[in-house]
Amino acid sequence: MSIEECPEYPEYAERVLEVAELIPAGRVMTYGDVAEWLGEGGPRQVGRAMALYGGAVPWWRVVRADGRLLPGAEQRALGHYREEGTPLRDAARAAGDHLPRIDMRRARWDGGDGSGGGSGGGGPGARAMAHR
Repeated sequence: MSIEECPEYPEYAERVLEVAELIPAGRVMTYGDVAEWLGEGGPRQVGRAMALYGGAVPWWRVVRADGRLLPGAEQRALGHYREEGTPLRDAARAAGDHLPRIDMRRARWDGGDGSGGGSGGGGPGARAMAHR
């Protein structure tokens, strides 16, 4: 189901979900990246929108800045990351949960054409300004 089929979403949440749908398979944006892309709100507002309405979009592509998997959905997200080839880092030996983390340096998407890793090219905020 696409967001266009769900007109009951609040306007801000709808815009957050639209950004989530743009993120290519195998890539991620942080909650803060999405807020910066939109030019409003912050990581908490994006997180709330994703928590309440994100089930209809690839929610696993909007992540914490530290690369840790979403608490309570770790195994589901990990399945998506492995299926899509999202770059992961092995868990630290001291990590009690032994779950990998997203390799943010390689997986982070800057809103460009999908080539290359990192947030070069000015980052999501620069792209947001170009898309307005």
